[in-house]
Amino acid sequence: MSGDDGTPTRKIIHVDMDAFYASVEQRDNPDLRGKPVAVGGAAARGVVAAASYEARAFGVRSALPSVTAKRRCPDLIFVPPRFDVYRAVSGQIREIFAEHTNLIEPLSLDEAYLDVTDNKQGIPIATEIATIIRTRIKEVTGLNASAGISYCKFLAKMASDLNKPNGQAVITPKNGAAFVEELAVKKFHGVGPATAAKMERLGILTGADLKAKSLSFLQEHFGKSGAWYYNISRGIDHRAVQPDRPRKSVGAEDTFTIDIFDLDAARAEITPLATKVSRHCESKDLKGRTVTLKVKYADFQTITRSRTVPTSINAADALEAIGYALLAPLFPTAKGIRLLGLTLSSFSEEEENEASQFELQI
Repeated sequence: MSGDDGTPTRKIIHVDMDAFYASVEQRDNPDLRGKPVAVGGAAARGVVAAASYEARAFGVRSALPSVTAKRRCPDLIFVPPRFDVYRAVSGQIREIFAEHTNLIEPLSLDEAYLDVTDNKQGIPIATEIATIIRTRIKEVTGLNASAGISYCKFLAKMASDLNKPNGQAVITPKNGAAFVEELAVKKFHGVGPATAAKMERLGILTGADLKAKSLSFLQEHFGKSGAWYYNISRGIDHRAVQPDRPRKSVGAEDTFTIDIFDLDAARAEITPLATKVSRHCESKDLKGRTVTLKVKYADFQTITRSRTVPTSINAADALEAIGYALLAPLFPTAKGIRLLGLTLSSFSEEEENEASQFELQI
């Protein structure tokens, strides 16, 4: 794969497991195969963590409230998550990646970037490597994976969505810019609903519209992200695949069966969160300086409050105290609280290399 001037470019593969959690459950329980399955809690306050393709046909998606999911798909089958199993399968997949390259950047348990420019088996064609990897994943785990192949991470990610499930696509240097121009900005990886709506207000609906805007215009309206949007509208992404990409936070959160209106009741929920975060940090010998409180109200409005301290901490009592201090000014509240979360970040440089972006549902 090379640029228009013949200069060699990177060969990047983005591998994305198809409906990973739900597919594992269907693999392990034949009675679930071919049926709409949601991994998550079926209770009134439950949330869908993953949905099978049969469920997605009814509009069931991850992060959807379980009651809404059940309304959209009355025959939906809920199964509790088994993260230990998902992690074990993810490890098997990672071993397959490592047969080809050491340049592996995991994004989550079910997706990763691979730089196969100089791969271990000396295979010159990245699409061939992607096919081999997907075949091996199927042989070893019984699961399907999709892949995107391109000269940069942004386009490899976009390509992996083109032929899902169980497919792959390539975007070459010659057609990269044209592909982006024709794409709706709301489909860009990294452009969320709020940013897409803002772009639409500015008359930016497609990659071509984005490309027509000057760098100064984009920086004026989108700040530091302006340069990023300017580059990707031209199919430019110089980010390297980072096998040791630092993960910078450890957190835990809990969704409540009944909304919380009372400060004392909310304070009591901070304690187990602080304990979870502290135990994980202590097991990894991690200390951080920034504590962030996450609050989701009954109407799904979400806010965060943070405090940075001069000395690194990881003790549960210190996390509790800061969590309490961040929580108190939010009361009294007319809106009930449905979720609280607590996160520790701002690790030292050495600790960041050992950290995991760890999020527990209690």
